[in-house]
Formats: sequence, C-alpha cells, structure tokens
Amino acid sequence: MSALLKDWTQRHPGFARLRSSTLCRRDVPATSAREAIGWWESRQIPFNLIVGSAGILSCIIVGIVALGSEILFGSEFGLPDPPLFELIGILIYGIMANVCFTRGWIAELVIRQIWPQEGDRFASTSFCLGLVFSILLTSTPGVVIGAGGVFGLLAHVFRALHK
Repeated sequence: MSALLKDWTQRHPGFARLRSSTLCRRDVPATSAREAIGWWESRQIPFNLIVGSAGILSCIIVGIVALGSEILFGSEFGLPDPPLFELIGILIYGIMANVCFTRGWIAELVIRQIWPQEGDRFASTSFCLGLVFSILLTSTPGVVIGAGGVFGLLAHVFRALHK
C-alpha cells in the first residue's frame, strides 16, 4: 500500500504538496486516542473554512447564472422553487460534511487498533483526500450549473445569429 501511495503521489505532485502541508501533516505521532482526536479536531475549523469558501463560490456562480437567465431569458434556471429549499439543502450539506469529518478520526481509531504503525499515515492521507473530495463535491453545483448557463447562453446566441 505504501509503495502504491508513493507512486501515485509522484505522478500527482499537487497532492504530494498538499499532503506535506502543515494542515495535512502530522509532525508528532499520536500516542493515544485523545491525541489522534485532538489532531483531527484542530483541523475542523480550517476544513470548514476551506470547504465553506468553495461552497460560497459555488453559490455565487449559481446565483449569477440564475440572475442572468432570469434577466436575459426570463427563465429560472439554476434555482429551486421555492428558493428556501436551497438554504435547507446548504444547511443539511454542512451538517453532513461535519458528520463525515468526524468519521475520519473514528476510522483512524479503528485503523490504530488493527495496524498501529499505519495510524498517522492513514490520518494525514485520509484527511487530505477528504479535503480534496469535499472541495470537489462542494464545487460541483457551481461547475454544473455554470456550464449549463454558459452553454445555454451560447445556444441562445447561435440561435439569434442564425435567424
């Protein structure tokens, strides 16, 4: 497993750089469950700020596309009806992101029981992968709706040009 991870990080230097950052790195090995949990919990606020920033950017993109489609085309593309559903979805998403974050240190405690020597490596790798996955997942609505808005605008322009 270690050789596979090393090979993968050599082919993906951005991930290796993130994994060696202060946020993802564990400089002092955890010797107890309390230290392991403390390492994770000390990263929860930065994790929430990073993922939340991606979420805010995604919401801004969705809002711009929704506003643009309303102004230009008179359609409500990008927003649920009623918009309150979007706020409820964001709240549930934030809660579930933190539930999944908590499962990171729970998984580490299980790994420490089975393979004690792999606990610290598992923690830094799983935190880093979880952060990347969370950012990608959080950015998905902005990317999908943003692309839909761009393609919708291009289709409208091409239809107008060919009339």
